[in-house]
Amino acid sequence: MKKVILICGKICSGKSYYAAQLKEKYNAVILSTDEATFDLIDNEQGEFYNIFAVKVNLYLRKKAAEIVKSGANVILDWGFWTRQNRKDISDYFNSLGVDFEWHYIDVSDEIWHKNIEKRNNRISEGNGGCDFYVDEGLFNKVQSLFEVPEKSEIDVWYVVSKH
Repeated sequence: MKKVILICGKICSGKSYYAAQLKEKYNAVILSTDEATFDLIDNEQGEFYNIFAVKVNLYLRKKAAEIVKSGANVILDWGFWTRQNRKDISDYFNSLGVDFEWHYIDVSDEIWHKNIEKRNNRISEGNGGCDFYVDEGLFNKVQSLFEVPEKSEIDVWYVVSKH
């Protein structure tokens, strides 16, 4: 049976890179909030972004269930920063009878900081695609909101070993 693969991790942890690897392995469709918001509103920041991103996520989770039920695997490359986010989407897929699997991207602080620096440099050079520039405010937001999952929440614990 086909499934939804949910990728949990901080911004710049390597989720999109990992999703691309899984896409090939599972012949899956990637649904990314970052790509959708970039294409639709050019990642405009502020309160509007937060409201819009929630609506995009609700839409993409609905589409993920439809895609899986039609016979394809789906990867949700969102981050799922809080336990409540993870519980809510798990409950949603369980209520629909959709199989899903949690993957966590575990990145050391050293690699994480280097990833942020590399991303910010790419963006500054005009090669950032749909990536956000991680300024001090966004960095602090991630630090304050991200809740490392418990081992019991996660099916695949992927440790990033290089940058």
